[in-house]
Order: sequence, then structure tokens, then C-alpha cells
Amino acid sequence: MQLRVLSPDDWELWRDTRLRALADSPDAFGSTLAEWRSADQDQWRQRLSAVPFNVVAVVGDEAVGQASGTQLDSEQRVELISMWVTPSARGSGVADELLAAVKDYAEGVGAVAVRLSVRRFNERAIGAYERASFVLADEPGDEPAEIAMHCPLRP
Repeated sequence: MQLRVLSPDDWELWRDTRLRALADSPDAFGSTLAEWRSADQDQWRQRLSAVPFNVVAVVGDEAVGQASGTQLDSEQRVELISMWVTPSARGSGVADELLAAVKDYAEGVGAVAVRLSVRRFNERAIGAYERASFVLADEPGDEPAEIAMHCPLRP
């Protein structure tokens, strides 16, 4: 497996992976396939510009996962967003590598923690986050059906 950190020039790889994620796991994301299916090149490039860290896991010629990290928020945290692993690669360590990449990015920009929101019913994702040292946060998730988790990076 190879991790590819993307720039706006990689918009086609991001688009293809993201549309697969939205089709496979529509309940896991705030965005929808309908919103993004007809997006043009400029919209995809803008997404990759607006979010500073975007990574795709590739095995052979196939993208098998993705994750993104935001800019620092007011509390010096990076938010993990757009996390997805294709069903055939779940349980293979892809999620662990993507999470490690986002945590490395966060440490590199001086974050004190990585935060995320996850659907309460997504036990498999919650398990992956717990294995990567994420714990339940003392704050609500981004949406009512979500919980917030965080991973402290430094004391």
C-alpha cells in the first residue's frame, strides 16, 4: 500500500475515490453523492485547496481509502474528515495508515489534538479510532446522530 498526499492537480483521483465513498457509505458523511456527482473540475480542485491535507491509500492501481485533515481550529486542533476505506480493504490496516498520516500532519502544523465526528452506529469506525488512541470527547458531534472523539497529540 502507498499513501499519496494530494494537491489540487490530483482532483481526478480524489473525485473518483470520494464518489465511491459517498456511494458506498452514504450515511457516514455530511456530504451526499447527489451533491458531488455533477461537480466540475473547479469544485474538486477547490475542495482540495480548501482542506490542506488530503491523502489517498492506493494498492496497485486502486484507491482503497481516503482521509483529510483541516486547518487548525481556534483550540489548536485539526479535524479528521472524509475518512473512508473500501469494503474489501477494511480490517487490512488501511485505516490505521490513514489515521497515522492525519495525526502526523496535525503534529507537523502544531496541533494539540485531532478531533472527529462519527455516526453513533458506526461501530467498526469507532473501533478503528479507538485503536488509534481516540477517545470520546466531552462535546457533541457535528450532527445529532454523531459522537465526537479526539486524540491528544501532546500534553
